[in-house]
Amino acid sequence: AQKPQTARPVTDDVSRGIRAYFWAYTGRHILYLQDQNGDENWRIYSVDLESGKTRDLTAFEGVRAMVSAISPKHPSEIVIGLNRRDPEYHDLYRLNIETGEMSLLIENREFSGFEIDDDYRVRLATKMTADGGSETFIFSSQGTWQSYLKIGMEDALTTGFAGFDKSNDCIYFIDSRGRDTAALYQLDLQTGKSTLLAEDPKSDLGGLMVHPTERNLQAVAFCYQRIEWRIHDSAIKPDFDLLHSADVGDMTVISRSLDDRTWIVVYSGDDRPARYYYYDRKSGQVSFLFTDKEKLQGQPLAKMIPAIIKSRDGLDLLSYYTLPVGSDRDCDGMPDNGQLPMVLYVHGGPWARDYWGLSPIHQWLANRGYAVLSVNFRGSTGLGKNFINAGNLEWGRKMHDDLIDAVNWSIEMGIADPERIAIMGGSYGGYAALAGLTFSPGTFACAVDIVGPSNLITLLNTIPPYWKPEVEQFTKRVGDFRTEEGKRLLEERSPINFIERIERPLLIGQGANDPRVKQNESDQIVRAMQARGLPVTYVLYRDEGHGFARPENRLSFYAIAEAFLAKHLKGRFQPIGQDFAGASLTVSAGAEDVPGLVSALDEKRLDGKTNDNGSISRKSSARIDKPKKTLK
Repeated sequence: AQKPQTARPVTDDVSRGIRAYFWAYTGRHILYLQDQNGDENWRIYSVDLESGKTRDLTAFEGVRAMVSAISPKHPSEIVIGLNRRDPEYHDLYRLNIETGEMSLLIENREFSGFEIDDDYRVRLATKMTADGGSETFIFSSQGTWQSYLKIGMEDALTTGFAGFDKSNDCIYFIDSRGRDTAALYQLDLQTGKSTLLAEDPKSDLGGLMVHPTERNLQAVAFCYQRIEWRIHDSAIKPDFDLLHSADVGDMTVISRSLDDRTWIVVYSGDDRPARYYYYDRKSGQVSFLFTDKEKLQGQPLAKMIPAIIKSRDGLDLLSYYTLPVGSDRDCDGMPDNGQLPMVLYVHGGPWARDYWGLSPIHQWLANRGYAVLSVNFRGSTGLGKNFINAGNLEWGRKMHDDLIDAVNWSIEMGIADPERIAIMGGSYGGYAALAGLTFSPGTFACAVDIVGPSNLITLLNTIPPYWKPEVEQFTKRVGDFRTEEGKRLLEERSPINFIERIERPLLIGQGANDPRVKQNESDQIVRAMQARGLPVTYVLYRDEGHGFARPENRLSFYAIAEAFLAKHLKGRFQPIGQDFAGASLTVSAGAEDVPGLVSALDEKRLDGKTNDNGSISRKSSARIDKPKKTLK
């Protein structure tokens, strides 16, 4: 019998937490990735479960490691990429996770990615082309790379490889060429024959399930409003039928033993934490293990409601919104007592998407009395290449129009109070918040920008070196910072150039070590707003990068954000109290504009408490701190 209550911790990372980990095929090692203070120079660590020892396998300063392949045929070895020789390109190595020994597999001087089979043979290599597409090469019997296939820019984000079959002669291939949505094919590398396996008219392939050793396709997933699994191998149909009756919610098999007797299954919902089960296929027994957020079990959580909103030019914008618990007692999806204050929460990427499910952001804001709306604006992924490509060169234009159209829909439907709407998001969502204040002044009562770019020219001029092999994707989809015409377009779409239009308050959160959106993106817009006497609050974290990984930092920023939103939307907020404990924030502008922030900072300073990650301070000068150099 499984006994989750006997589980014990095997890692002791108390700073940033572990966000990416997996089992090695030895059965006694866990591998995980960690960076330093958000610099995204990932290191690979191995935990030996028998000895309890943790080992840094890639202890190189300023080097970014990535796991490129893992195979049951080589349980003690993995293939990794390191940009140690050249920051732009990752060389491939075989790494022994028990001894730490590495041997060079390929010295890479041109490729952005590789496809490696279970025998650790590098079979395919891909690089970007000047038109924003990609070209894939196959390693020939003569020992040279030969061009194999080309993908145009319009298909580059919806076409790619998804692993080899058992023979290693065929590869699963996600392909949108000659169609809109990305379908799954089986591609014979020798003959070039492509066989269609699964497709959907509304959404791209969202996942596949293959046998752990036989590598045959067993099920595929598509996700439009919610995830839908389709059986490809009839051998697992009885398993899926049984599992669908065991619990409710969207079901996914997340782990399987090599003999395929044991599955770990998770059921996800929108108003309850995920529930994990142990499934023994031989006995047919499904045993509950645990929920991932046990303290939320039984709490009054809000439902997430899918909606299709029409853009002004006729596109379907798949969106999700949440209403506060108790505000929709007849369950018709509309608030019972009139319009609510609302937060438009914009996803990052922008080549990503919002999904149905338990959203911590939606639940938090709904608990504070807000309706919350998230929109898959054009450029979002998973909904076909035409929808993605409709966002090309449309930052601050049609991508922004989609958000405004969704806001207008929420007002017309009686969901949102037009005088109490905020825009909030991280990364591209932070850019959208800045665009909301500058390109649609007066629409939003306030904005919250988390690590968002304010100047698209400086953004693209400072991309990390390991992104440079893929720079054509940015120039074709955002704008070309290398040409005069491209610069003019980027200037027209950069909020920093339209500060004079801002009418409403802004809250900014930034990580000092962000390698993607450098600290200067926030510094420059704060300086410009201060020069005009515009209300801006600036919160900087010296031990964070692109987003806030440390729980103490996240808690502190959300405490500030909810007080800021409450002031301008008239919602509820919990006083800051001890929410700054252990956090590294510096508030260099606008502390006085957030209820309770000045006193919370003063109390922390008077306590004389600091931590190894930084200090808490409050500055009220007219200038912000001089930008610090960040890791490249």
